[in-house]
Amino acid sequence: MQQPALGILIGGTSHVGKSTFAGTLARSLGRELISTDALGRHPGRPWPSLRPEVAEYYASLSDETIHWFLKVHHENMWPRIRQIVDSHRERGQPFVLEGAALRPEYVAELEPGSVTALFLHADDDFLRRRMMDEARRDEAFYEKAAIIGTFIERSLRENREMLAAALTANIRCVDVAAPGALDALLAEFSAG
Repeated sequence: MQQPALGILIGGTSHVGKSTFAGTLARSLGRELISTDALGRHPGRPWPSLRPEVAEYYASLSDETIHWFLKVHHENMWPRIRQIVDSHRERGQPFVLEGAALRPEYVAELEPGSVTALFLHADDDFLRRRMMDEARRDEAFYEKAAIIGTFIERSLRENREMLAAALTANIRCVDVAAPGALDALLAEFSAG
């Protein structure tokens, strides 16, 4: 593989493994790691603790409103994300940027060759299992099962819609459910 671009962007929905992979990749390449999670707060996952405002968000809003709000949240974050990408590029500072706010439709707007974009995804069953396994570690799972179910369905919808957008934008998509897919990707980048 050729030398990776100055910026490597790793997008995907919740629990697809963005943060873990991005951290490993950044350490391997000696790059700064940036997460969009640090740029703006969103209700996020309703575990391990369930804050009252998070419970109200998932319990009182329709699926359509939750999905709409998430997209607006990402849209509002994009100018700051774009500023980070441009600033690092201008300074020649290599970086790895990860997060769900790296929506394919926005990433596709970036100058070709200025970043390497990846979209991590998996099938619904794989992601549902991963989220349920983590949520059940919390002792109060059954008390908030409906709220967790709403979060999971929101995440699965995001996964499907963003995958379609990534394919349309010709962004490289990596199925994290495929055995060894992330190890192979790490080896590919490390060899560059």
